[in-house]
Amino acid sequence: MTSIIRMTPVSGGGEESPHCYLLDVDGFHFLLDCGWDSNFSMDFIKELKKHVSKIDAILLSYPDQLHLGALPYLVGQLGVSCPIYATVPVYKMGQMFLYDVYQARHNIEEFYLYTLDEVDMAFEKITQLKYNQSVSLKGKGQGIIITPIPAGHMIGGTIWKIVKDGEEDIVYAVDFNHKKERHLNGCEIDKLTRPSLLITDALNATYAQAKRRQRDEQLMTNILSTLRNNGNVLVCVDTAGRVLELAHMVDQLWSNKDSGLLAYSLALLNNVSYNVVEFAKSQIEWMSEKLMKVMGERKSNPFQFRHLKLCHSMAEVNKVPAPKVVLASLPDLEAGFARELFMAWCSNPKHSIILTSRCGTGTLGDDLIKNGGDRVISLDVKRRVKLTGDELEKYRLQERFRNKKAHSAMVVEALDESSDSDDDMEIIARPGGTTKVVKHDILVMKSETAKKQTGFFKSNKSKYPMFPYHEEKIKYDDYGELIRYEDFMDVSDNTAKSQEDYSPQQFQDIEEEQETTEVPTKCVSSKQNFKVNCNIQYIDFEGRTDGESIYKLLTALRPHRVILVRGNESCLNAMASFCRDIVGKNDGSEKVFTPKNGETVDATTERFIYQVKLRDSLFSKLGFSKAKSSQEAWVAWIDGIIKMSDEIPDIVVNEGENAEEKEERLKADVPVLEAMEDDESSGHPTSFVNEVKLSDFKLVLTRNGIPSEFQQGNLTCGHSGNVLLRRHESGRVMLEGCLSDDYYLIRNLLYQQYAIV
Repeated sequence: MTSIIRMTPVSGGGEESPHCYLLDVDGFHFLLDCGWDSNFSMDFIKELKKHVSKIDAILLSYPDQLHLGALPYLVGQLGVSCPIYATVPVYKMGQMFLYDVYQARHNIEEFYLYTLDEVDMAFEKITQLKYNQSVSLKGKGQGIIITPIPAGHMIGGTIWKIVKDGEEDIVYAVDFNHKKERHLNGCEIDKLTRPSLLITDALNATYAQAKRRQRDEQLMTNILSTLRNNGNVLVCVDTAGRVLELAHMVDQLWSNKDSGLLAYSLALLNNVSYNVVEFAKSQIEWMSEKLMKVMGERKSNPFQFRHLKLCHSMAEVNKVPAPKVVLASLPDLEAGFARELFMAWCSNPKHSIILTSRCGTGTLGDDLIKNGGDRVISLDVKRRVKLTGDELEKYRLQERFRNKKAHSAMVVEALDESSDSDDDMEIIARPGGTTKVVKHDILVMKSETAKKQTGFFKSNKSKYPMFPYHEEKIKYDDYGELIRYEDFMDVSDNTAKSQEDYSPQQFQDIEEEQETTEVPTKCVSSKQNFKVNCNIQYIDFEGRTDGESIYKLLTALRPHRVILVRGNESCLNAMASFCRDIVGKNDGSEKVFTPKNGETVDATTERFIYQVKLRDSLFSKLGFSKAKSSQEAWVAWIDGIIKMSDEIPDIVVNEGENAEEKEERLKADVPVLEAMEDDESSGHPTSFVNEVKLSDFKLVLTRNGIPSEFQQGNLTCGHSGNVLLRRHESGRVMLEGCLSDDYYLIRNLLYQQYAIV
């Protein structure tokens, strides 16, 4: 039994935009990655919003911005609450990527697309998996099994294998790397055999990659020549992915006494550098066999760096003695410390900038790779500065007003909470016109002469004779009553530092620290020209499979159908042409697809298979028969009329929709099957559903005590041997013999092997 498989690229279809695809397997919708470009394009979000209500599960392949950059926005702003699946390193390093991106943007501009709390909220929904750990989906996804397979490229990188009912196996493999590296093993795509559908990218289809030794020599030569010329080297890297390969490599270079690098400094600069290295130390089992062997033999962690200094701010990296090599994020130079260092160093011809990965179109990194240096470029210089003077006073006035408003709201809320206790208060008049509010120890019943309530409606506050008692409301969370930390603080003299314990310099540092945390800031932007005199070099450390190797892997894999995504037109055409040669066109149908963004392709294995909805009135009349199959299928005969939702009076359609919306809805709508009237149905001949083997039926006869034997390919059975079963050329089983008890008994047993409709 086949499945209906459709895929719609939301991003990454027919172009080099980030990965995001909607995969429909029998009505269950997977979102394969949810990357976002470095400019945070809202056109992508607009397209994604159209599909948000359909998403049933999200599969994440890698921890970087190109594969999960939009996840906080999806969960925090669009309200996606479906299960999310990723490996353990993708979960941990993905958070580091997004923390760094958020902080880099927040340092230079007002960033409102998502918050750090939304990052945490999104990652709390992730189900963490190990490699080759199969997960069976429940509910709507019954019968679907997902399995993460090692992909290389980045720690935790995943090739997803999706299997439906043990028959349809779909492989989603993008950006994988089959080569072993210093800190990672290669992918295991070669262990897969003839998948029903392969979804892969064509980014490197025509790309010829230099050998690893040659790339290492280029990096080493650049670093040595720049440092010996008394210059600094900026290596643009990502936050927590490919940076591990480079960090491990350069630290090993510095450890070599013959390299001549011990006299120079080495630093890693990003907002979460300490956490990234700590996570790397705890995830050695996800890395290469070589690193695990080294850790087992030497009892030392390969990511316990001896020469690499971890920095989190420009102030810290400026304290590192020059000449120095700095590994800084972000790789596209659109934001982050790498951009700040570039603007500071680009005018000095002694310095060198090394770009380690290709960047998105329109970014500063892409411009430098294509056009190099020795020119003047204009850049937006953005930074966050403290408020001063009138701006600061205006901000403080607004802050006081907000605090006053918040305080008033709290007072009103407190008065509402204490309204029950106010019922027990009584105003007593005194001579001279003064009044006194009295709260009685016991309830004092008011006299009959007291003013009665007026109005048509009765009061909703019932009064019962009772002792007046105001119960304070206790605030609590999921773990119980909230703890007041001040109730448990140790205020003894031995823990409190008096003012005499601090030196004047320490007092100044504390005041500066308080000032930086308390003084509000604003973002300013200006256009400036920069003379690029430094050396610019691109050295490929992306860790992706090159074109030649992709073709070899595809030849060995031989998928039945292929969907190609993410790549320019020439790469997609070259790879599609190659795939058509290895896949073939035996049945005349298209088997290689290159969809554009928003275009849906039908990659169903079988042809002439359709999906319809059954009305309850029709479904209740069906008589199902169980077919003898491994999937325990049930079959029934249906006589009905197929109608679209517009043709059915009791299905409400939005009358205000425009022509474009109607066209989109009709594409997404599944036809409805309605029951026919009894006088319209002409009946149907009996159908026998199953393929019975005579050898299997012989076992059935033996279990029921009926002797049988094969003679010239036919099965002779019955106590007197007067019943014959033979297979016709058409594949049907023919039953011949004299009418007898044996004949009818054998016929009934034969009928039981079929689902009769």
